[in-house]
Amino acid sequence: MESPNLTIKPDVVIKPDERIDDLQCRGYQIIQNSGMFCFGMDAVLLANYVRFKRKGRYLDLGTGTGIIPILLAAKEYGEGTLTRKERLAVLDAIDRKIASDHPEIKRGLTDAKPADNARFIGIELQTECADMAARSVSLNGLDGLVRIDNGDIKEVSCNYKKASFDIVTSNPPYIKGSHGLENPDAPKNIARHEVHVTLDQVVVAAEYALKPGGSFYMIHKPFRLAEIFECLHEHRLEPKRMQLVHPYIDKEPNMVIVEAVKGGNSMIKIDPPMIVYKAPGVYTEQLLATYEGSAKR
Repeated sequence: MESPNLTIKPDVVIKPDERIDDLQCRGYQIIQNSGMFCFGMDAVLLANYVRFKRKGRYLDLGTGTGIIPILLAAKEYGEGTLTRKERLAVLDAIDRKIASDHPEIKRGLTDAKPADNARFIGIELQTECADMAARSVSLNGLDGLVRIDNGDIKEVSCNYKKASFDIVTSNPPYIKGSHGLENPDAPKNIARHEVHVTLDQVVVAAEYALKPGGSFYMIHKPFRLAEIFECLHEHRLEPKRMQLVHPYIDKEPNMVIVEAVKGGNSMIKIDPPMIVYKAPGVYTEQLLATYEGSAKR
């Protein structure tokens, strides 16, 4: 939902053509630019399918706007998670204490790099998208907990320690190749088409990053499900849970969410299907319960 009058954190720059959207989740917000790829229902459903590992480390491959790590950080402790307002108030109090005790430290805070102990990390190839996502992190007071890295999924093995994450997520490009695209490097095309990264490369990165027993969550298109399962098996990620997403109860599914476990045994649970709409523009109670965190997972 677009909310142009939301409070802006003073040190966060909102650039021309950008807007602030309300995530409808404990007051958290996100910066978006309609000229780039804005997040959709798929990212929200994926974030809500994740089974949290408290104090775990999370990696989102191809984070785009940063929506998935921000939502995960906002929901990790359920009702015990700080609201955006509470988080900013705490940070403000800390800054005031630092300023009163050490004015010289306070002056240097703006340019200081947060301690490298972030537990929610998003990787984004496109520099402008990564910059926007990083500002969304700051907008919500999540610096130090969430970090956005401007990097390539294909280089995960060069930039991160092997088997160092408990959870890996990805909402990757759905469409193979760049056939018919006039500009394959346009931000929306990179997000939708496998022009810079393939399904196999996403799965390879996930397997590398995950600890043994860790979970990889991915949302994709049902017509590629056989290929998805084959690829996961090839890289020692065993599908353990799956949910089909239907736009309406009488329509065929247009999305599928899969959880695969690194080194898991061969057994999969098929969750009840997710029905998004009960009428045009009207969400089902099932979807609303899932988004609000009251549905069983």
